Amino acid sequence: MQPLMRSHRPLIMGRKGAVGANHPMATQAGLDVLRAGGNAVDAAVAVSLALGVCEPMMSGLGGDGFYHVFDGASGKAVVFNGTGAAPGAATAERFADGVAVTGALSVSVPGCLAGVGAMHAAQGRMAWGELAKPAIGLARDGFAATHKHVQIAEDNRARLAADGRSAAVFLGQELGGLVIQPDLARTLEEIAADGAETFYRGRLARRIAAGMAEAGGMVTDADLAACFAEVQAPIGIGYRSWTVTQTGPNSTGFTMLQMLKIAERFDIAGLSPAERVHVLVEAKKLAFLDRERFGADPRFETVPLERLLSDAHADALAARIDMKRAAVMALPAAAAAGDTTYFCVVDDQGNAVSAIQSLNSGWGSGVTAGDTGILMNNRMAYWHVAAGHANRLVPGKRVRHTMNAPMVLKNGKLVAVLGTPGADNQVQVNAQVVTAMLDLGADPQVAVELPRWTSNQAGQGANWPHEGDEALSIEVDHGEAVLADLAGRGHVIKRLAHLDGPCAMQAIRVLDNGVRMAGSDPRRDGWAGAY
Repeated sequence: MQPLMRSHRPLIMGRKGAVGANHPMATQAGLDVLRAGGNAVDAAVAVSLALGVCEPMMSGLGGDGFYHVFDGASGKAVVFNGTGAAPGAATAERFADGVAVTGALSVSVPGCLAGVGAMHAAQGRMAWGELAKPAIGLARDGFAATHKHVQIAEDNRARLAADGRSAAVFLGQELGGLVIQPDLARTLEEIAADGAETFYRGRLARRIAAGMAEAGGMVTDADLAACFAEVQAPIGIGYRSWTVTQTGPNSTGFTMLQMLKIAERFDIAGLSPAERVHVLVEAKKLAFLDRERFGADPRFETVPLERLLSDAHADALAARIDMKRAAVMALPAAAAAGDTTYFCVVDDQGNAVSAIQSLNSGWGSGVTAGDTGILMNNRMAYWHVAAGHANRLVPGKRVRHTMNAPMVLKNGKLVAVLGTPGADNQVQVNAQVVTAMLDLGADPQVAVELPRWTSNQAGQGANWPHEGDEALSIEVDHGEAVLADLAGRGHVIKRLAHLDGPCAMQAIRVLDNGVRMAGSDPRRDGWAGAY
């Protein structure tokens, strides 16, 4: 086995609880809840709401989410699917020339709060209003703009400038400047008092709908009233001696499971570094062919998971990998950079939450819904409009999501929770971190910092117009010998600087002695904490 690098950040460890999130203030909110006697679900509610305030370009009340919850006592898990559907006025015919990617017409029904509310109602212990307090304080009093905050705001200046309310709140910040959101603070106070129900079927729903109508959007009060979280069983596979579970469709978490099943046919630990990358890249290409054919809302389309995750299918796919040559596998349809957030929590009872939520692109649609302070998603950009495509736009249908929230178990006990934002890159980086931890023995901090790669096939892009450049984007820290080896196998190399690759991993590993090890990616503003 090749020696692994040392990490830039210390490995965070504690005996009672751990939190990893993409902003330090959100991590602190989760830790405070755990210390106050809350369970993993309670902490996840506080983290979710706080992230929507202090990482507003990535997620929030106007977005979607998946919440994968493990019960330490029973060993059972459940997924709360908080993804909204296409508005009733959204048809493929209306967008025959392509869906809107910014502005009011790019907004789909937000399901995030429905998922968070359903999760808390089912398994929360602390009062809902208490869990909203950290987010309310951050919105009312402000938080300091980070380097990433300033950069992403500037990169999306045109998107934010198109909406007066969004521009007034989010543009013009310098490093350390306070981002204050008084309208959002009042909305969060309303949610704290009235619960998630007000967002969908209460007075807040009417204000959101009015704001969308004013902006020229499609989301109505009827669309909001029809939104409920779906409670789903997770999907999973055996990977060597472990079980890896995932969020099921309309999440495309099954793609990561396919990658792992293909990888299982190879001695990952025994391969050279270049061979290891090659196998996982080729596995990714094969899995993404199935994602394009079958990734969809299972209420509208058939997703043949039993076959896709079968040993026979994995055997057949693995047999197609040429160890000496990279394959070109354009997808059967026309690279998305998604801006999302992931967080994970493990409490003192072994309960865990693996959660991911998103506005889709950075700052979503750029539109703030009236005086609510809620920045709305641009999830409509994920739809396909070609007849016969599994992910074809239909009113009331949920779009195919790149969001996924994995867990690792062994003999029914929790081993790890991990995940990342990053659109099409998510499952690719998740698979790299899983194999680093399980096959190579990396601790969570080393695993999330290891040099990474992402593959981009023609037709792959999640966002319209679903493009792709066939490149293998790879951090130069892999080393010149590895890059040359991969180029010699036919990979089209796109070099990325040190820690300049996509995604922002968070990971928690639970040892047999109960120690929680937490790692957080230095590529963004994430931070891990434990006690």
